[in-house]
Amino acid sequence: MAELRLKQTVRMLYTGSSETATRFRYGLMAFDILTIAFFVVTAPNFPTTFILTADFIIGLVILADFLARLWIAPKKLQMLRQLYTLADILVILTLLLAPFITTTFAFLRVLRALRLLHSYHVLRDLRRETAFFRRNEDVVVACVNLGVFIFVTTALVFTLEHQQNPDITTYLDALYFTVATLTTTGFGDITLKDELGRLLAVVIMVVGVALFLRLAQAVFQPRKVRYTCPDCGLTRHDPDAVHCKHCGRTIRIETEGAS
Repeated sequence: MAELRLKQTVRMLYTGSSETATRFRYGLMAFDILTIAFFVVTAPNFPTTFILTADFIIGLVILADFLARLWIAPKKLQMLRQLYTLADILVILTLLLAPFITTTFAFLRVLRALRLLHSYHVLRDLRRETAFFRRNEDVVVACVNLGVFIFVTTALVFTLEHQQNPDITTYLDALYFTVATLTTTGFGDITLKDELGRLLAVVIMVVGVALFLRLAQAVFQPRKVRYTCPDCGLTRHDPDAVHCKHCGRTIRIETEGAS
């Protein structure tokens, strides 16, 4: 009985609409933001005692959050198959096992970049909690897609090149190369000379252009709101729509009134 009450309390914290639940979820969002910032700052550094200790503590917090979400999940197997869940598992393993690994930490930098995928889970909460996000969801998601790609690619460039490329000695060098390549500016002061590096540069240019175009489309396209039509299932409508554009059914989109 006590276990059932505890499970109900945890579920309310993660899914409820009370002020306590809202504060709890915003606290988790703040933790995610600080965690990602910590990974960005410490990614190029050799693991010191402080970094290893902080990694272990962060890993325990992420593990507790993961186990809590898994405990209350109605479909546990479906949750375990989600991309951000798999990313969390990898990040937890790299954080908790880091103090016991004596080999190179290069691969850990790339795996910890996957923590950014958890930002998509944060976006789900923001969609539920924030009117501003619901109005600008496409732009925010496009920015997150681009940011995740830049950070993960920068971590990969730094990991693969910093020991063999004299032009890439810091994380900032890798970021500078990634952005210059992604925007197809190509200043040429930093280049990747090995075959794997050139292949990576091609991927950065191709994927980067696609992400930039998606961001531009999200910024300049007419704004839509998400509402699922009960008849035809159309999910995107004009903000002031009173009928579904696809089937003509009367729809009732929640609004905040005139601004």
